[in-house]
Amino acid sequence: MEFKYSREVLDALRAKSAIVALESTVISHGLPSPQNLETARRLEGVVRQNGATPATVAILGGRICVGLEDEEIERLANSADVAKVSRRDLAFVIAGELDGATTVASTSFIAHRAGIQVFATGGIGGVHRGSAADVSADLPELARTPIVVVCSGAKIVLDLAATREWLETYGVPVLGWQCDEMPAFYSRLNGLAVDHRVETAAEVARIVAVRNELNLEQAILLTVPVPEEFELGRMELEAILEESLKKAEDKSITGKAITPFLLAQMSEESAGRTLAANIALLQNNARVAAEIAKEIHRG
Repeated sequence: MEFKYSREVLDALRAKSAIVALESTVISHGLPSPQNLETARRLEGVVRQNGATPATVAILGGRICVGLEDEEIERLANSADVAKVSRRDLAFVIAGELDGATTVASTSFIAHRAGIQVFATGGIGGVHRGSAADVSADLPELARTPIVVVCSGAKIVLDLAATREWLETYGVPVLGWQCDEMPAFYSRLNGLAVDHRVETAAEVARIVAVRNELNLEQAILLTVPVPEEFELGRMELEAILEESLKKAEDKSITGKAITPFLLAQMSEESAGRTLAANIALLQNNARVAAEIAKEIHRG
């Protein structure tokens, strides 16, 4: 199947220059309006300012788009009829000629097939609290798609210890960007060690090159702590999360709707501080991803 590339991304692919993939679920489902549109534009700007080309991935009218024009980003931000698309949903949404916003799993799948080596996001999905069998499709995608995923760990609403164990079991290396512990999304620390600490983009690029030489299929998960000034303490976060989980249970919210609900509820409970942290870590991750993409293409 042919992809629809934006002119900017197509030029970068032809020039073999640095590209950073960005997901679109954050636009349609992850952030409220108007922050969703503002943040989507800001993330693309951060990637450009740091010497790489942004490639926001989405499905529009059944076509896989790698790189979006501004009016297409507005379409995703302002429409209430955008499907949340993981790997399992791709065929249905494409066949139905629908609009879809891509998750970590589907963005990784598409970006890798488009020849893009680095993908920046906020937090990955993982093992859900209270059910070891409830595993996000993001995790198996990381175990079979050789891309670099730059994130701030798994979303705080998940079972972080079980998610970390899953990554280890399936051979997904977890690198800490200038840190020794896997960040916990809004929090810089959670007591879970990374596999290796890295200090520079050059170190990451060398690891990527060796991974490729070995033909290892797993993604490299580069975890970047939220900027310190936006961090929320772990105890405070747990209290906010517990209250949000109770409200989700009272409303019988489950499945793919649970994470967006909890993130929105936590923002309300924290007077917007978790939302500010989310936006800050997204921008910081986009910056780090651009540095790494440049270094990979320099090699």
